Amino acid sequence: MGYLPEERGLYKKMKVGEQLLYLARLRGMPRAEAVERIKHWLNRFDIKAWAEKNVEDLSKGMQQKVQFIATVMHQPSLIILDEPFSGFDPINANLIKDEILRLREEGATIIFSTHRMESVEELCDNIALINRARKVLDGPVGTIRNQFKTNTYEVEGQGRLLVMHPDFEVVEQKARENDHFYARIQLHAGTTPNDLLRFLIGQVQVHTFREQIPSINEIFIRRVRETMPETLLETANALL
Repeated sequence: MGYLPEERGLYKKMKVGEQLLYLARLRGMPRAEAVERIKHWLNRFDIKAWAEKNVEDLSKGMQQKVQFIATVMHQPSLIILDEPFSGFDPINANLIKDEILRLREEGATIIFSTHRMESVEELCDNIALINRARKVLDGPVGTIRNQFKTNTYEVEGQGRLLVMHPDFEVVEQKARENDHFYARIQLHAGTTPNDLLRFLIGQVQVHTFREQIPSINEIFIRRVRETMPETLLETANALL
């Protein structure tokens, strides 16, 4: 098993290379294999020059890279990652994301804990959403997103959009420059997307037409509000 804690779990006074070798040996790796694996990962993350530096001399992001290497260098079949992107700029966050995806493709089981919902959508097959130490929702990401759809479509185009129809309801509409517009339109029961599209084409030039599928972040907020006790919900609304 490999475990990456949210807080740093490295010995600050040890050199990077020595520490990785020490941790590899603790996990039962032969010395020669450990040395080669460490060289591979230091080169992969472009931090070979830091091998002789003490951990305390590294930035927070550099330390997180070292800790990630320590988590995966022994090729564990189960990897637990707690906020793995902490301390990273966007470039290095993408680097770690790509490594996580590669490890998953190679067959590792990865348990991933995060508050970044966009990372959940990019990396996870199945999720469990937890609020106040209670599970509020779980299942495959795609299934959950489809489950919370509201039969709403996003439309972008040009022209004067007037939707007064018993089968459609405009949820949001914004005027933009040069007679362009953006709108979200909800279909009533029994109405198809083709019905809406035919209606729109008769009025305006349609540039974009797509179903609005809620993000995991939106679903989490909605689910928490649904399960929140009435007294807490009133307090939260008052604070807003």
